[in-house]
Amino acid sequence: MTIRVLLADDQALLRGTFRLLLDAQPDMEVVAEASNGREAALLARSERADVVVMDIRMPEVDGIEATRLIGRDEDMAGVKVLVLTTFEEDELVVDALRAGASGFLGKGIEPAQLLDAVRLVAAGEALLSPTATKGLIARVLAHPSPGDLVDPARLAALTPREREVTALVATGLSNDEIAERLFVTPVTAKTHANRAMTKLGARDRAQLVVIAYETGLVHAGEAQR
Repeated sequence: MTIRVLLADDQALLRGTFRLLLDAQPDMEVVAEASNGREAALLARSERADVVVMDIRMPEVDGIEATRLIGRDEDMAGVKVLVLTTFEEDELVVDALRAGASGFLGKGIEPAQLLDAVRLVAAGEALLSPTATKGLIARVLAHPSPGDLVDPARLAALTPREREVTALVATGLSNDEIAERLFVTPVTAKTHANRAMTKLGARDRAQLVVIAYETGLVHAGEAQR
């Protein structure tokens, strides 16, 4: 299956560079380019993009609002947003994740990292690396503003195993690592994560991570053990 990619960035040179890289892959196709968030939201729908590579700082409508517009549109429920940013914009990254982004990358990434990231989010995984940046996001999510608080009672819908898997997802573990930790198969671990996402209304694993922190299921500073 070919991954349909939309590039959203106000720098034409950067878009052109990414297009050359992505179009050279047998499993990817750049279907459109947008120079601002408004165009990105419209093109994501009209071009049926699978993944939007989204810059945060753009004119007219920024990447965060564009991500929010995509996330609110039921017709684009399958569209994944991969945010491009710099490590100096960590709080904006948190806003993007809350808006529905599936993950983020720094603009200084290597070409292979971008390709891996697009494939990862297209498959429904969360991209919250590198670990240090993920830890910073955890700290910010652990101290949300009043308007961002999530009622912990939402977790009551989860079974004990689903709560356990959700907590492990939030600490950055993959399905394989969760399976090894809990002595189950990777398919079983993925099933529990998917059921938790359905019950909590999470679009993907990145949103599951946000909910885990904002409900207090996982707290900042908790490391993989």
